[in-house]
Amino acid sequence: MQKPGLLLANEMMRFSNLTMRNLLIAIHDALATTLALFAAFYLRFEGDSFFVRLPLLLRFLPYFIILSVVVCYIFNLTTTKWRFFSLPDALNVLRAATVLTLALLVLDYIFVAPNIHGAPVAPNMQGAFFLGKITIILYWFLEIFFLSGSRFVYRYFRYTRARYHARTDEDAALALLIGRAADAEILLRGIESGAVKRLWPVGVLSPSPADRGQMIRNIPVLGGIDDLEDVVRDFAGRNKPIARVVMAPSAFEPEARPESVLMRARKHGLIVSRLPSLESGETPRLTAVAVEDLLLRPSEKIDHARLEALVKNKSVIVTGGGGSIGSEICDRVATFGAARLLVIENSEPALYAVIEALAAHDAKAQIEGRIADIRDRDRIHRLMNEFKPDIVFHAAALKHVPILERDWSEGVKTNIFGSVNVADAAVASGAEAMVMISTDKAIEPVSMLGLTKRFAEMYCQALDHDLASHLDGKPRMRLISVRFGNVLASNGSVVPKFKAQIDAGGPVTVTHPDMVRYFMTIREACDLVITAAAHALTPVRPDVSVYVLNMGQPVKIVDLAERMIRLSGLQPGHDIDIVFTGMRPGERLNEILFATEEPTVEIGLAGIMAAKPNEPPMQTLRKWIEALERAIANDDRATIKVVLKDAVPEFGLGAPAEAAPGPLLQS
Repeated sequence: MQKPGLLLANEMMRFSNLTMRNLLIAIHDALATTLALFAAFYLRFEGDSFFVRLPLLLRFLPYFIILSVVVCYIFNLTTTKWRFFSLPDALNVLRAATVLTLALLVLDYIFVAPNIHGAPVAPNMQGAFFLGKITIILYWFLEIFFLSGSRFVYRYFRYTRARYHARTDEDAALALLIGRAADAEILLRGIESGAVKRLWPVGVLSPSPADRGQMIRNIPVLGGIDDLEDVVRDFAGRNKPIARVVMAPSAFEPEARPESVLMRARKHGLIVSRLPSLESGETPRLTAVAVEDLLLRPSEKIDHARLEALVKNKSVIVTGGGGSIGSEICDRVATFGAARLLVIENSEPALYAVIEALAAHDAKAQIEGRIADIRDRDRIHRLMNEFKPDIVFHAAALKHVPILERDWSEGVKTNIFGSVNVADAAVASGAEAMVMISTDKAIEPVSMLGLTKRFAEMYCQALDHDLASHLDGKPRMRLISVRFGNVLASNGSVVPKFKAQIDAGGPVTVTHPDMVRYFMTIREACDLVITAAAHALTPVRPDVSVYVLNMGQPVKIVDLAERMIRLSGLQPGHDIDIVFTGMRPGERLNEILFATEEPTVEIGLAGIMAAKPNEPPMQTLRKWIEALERAIANDDRATIKVVLKDAVPEFGLGAPAEAAPGPLLQS
């Protein structure tokens, strides 16, 4: 519940934003109230009786009109755009008319009626009510009619004009909508409001039998999804060729068989678009259908209000902000209302690209970018001390498994030493939290990527533990790690690799026929990362420091390859070959979510699991770090491996029996 002071401030801001259009609406509503009152009197007291009452009516009319303007403003009638007049607005009209009618009732029975006031209001009216029940009831109906009539007429005018322009636009393509009635209605509203242009729907194909044979905003539901080809041929025979297919969110549910829709649409040469989910309140817009749309289970429901509460008006730093994950976190942080955002990136082109993208979104946050390498301890400490962040998202890392198997020392320098630098700098700068982006490969690691990330996790856990043991009555800083698997469309992910191989005519290379991986979208992964941070910063600090995102069921890589080939209109093994190249060093067939020694904890958040910390003491970790620094300085690969094996004894437990070398492809 909002505080009274905040409500008053919001109301004052709303009042200060009134325009000439709002003034004209207020005048209209005052005239509507006047007309409704006079009409009710005339209908009830037609003839001499009307003129006998008229002087007293004119006496209290100005006060009643002022009351009506206030009531209409309170119920948002003055500030609602007529173009979008809808059922909630009609209910507001009903509420306003009811309040004004009750005001008339009070006026008549308490203040005006002669048997209460003590004197007749006019000749031959002794003992009679001035208004009477019938007049008040007539007024209620007339007030609703006059307040809503103009609004409905204007809404209908804009509605018919938008439909006419959409229908007669020479560039408007005839389209079929695929999805349930509720989804189709959202898109049709977008077309009517002008948010979606150059599109005219001629029918809907719904997976729900209950929708068939119905009309949705004057557009017929022509059948089920299996009727796609028959409907396309029917319109072509009537010389009204359908050019586009628009798939709503419900068209991507498994029972709707989205692959079949996409393949049949492409077979007929139709352009296929999709309507993204509107849960976050975005404006309806059409986007291209990506293969990623067909790979995943429905995304978790994200509590965006929770994320906004965490980030709003905060100062945030994102390391590795030019990468796939880092740039999306930057975008979400700016979207959720951060006051200041510092992007740290060691690649000049990547830093320039993310800053330009954020500027194009017209975010209110003050955005800065700095070229820096997290390996440079002094530079990172200076930047954080100057910026004074509230929250640090640490996304900078080296992540390609085969490359790190070859260049061990670089992985140690970035993923371990760099993470230590960021964590220490975040603590020294007084941040509320540091969130390290980790990987599912850190659990019982078999690769240098997993091993270095696991070491960085342990350091953050130990630092978080030390801060918890030095409580001074203030909410302590949190250092947490968030693990997840492959992110679709991220740099180096398997989907764009397969796309490029299919476009080149094949073959598509897969390391092993039994290889499986978890997949998430970038948006979902980043929103859940911020959700985990919000959980860690609850007033009662939870005793968990490792969060694992629920990525649903793992996807078999060879099935993914075959599916992508079919979605391209080709046949696996006939048009495009699939070649197995053998497992590479540092790979395993299956990723796991928790190590055997990590006790899991139920935290009550959809899409997120957690584990209690299980780390060596900080003193031991610092000895290992010193040993690693000496080994790196001497280029002593053997010592590096010994130290890391000592720090992470489970390293290599899940390694495959043999791993054949292969090309540097990320799977």
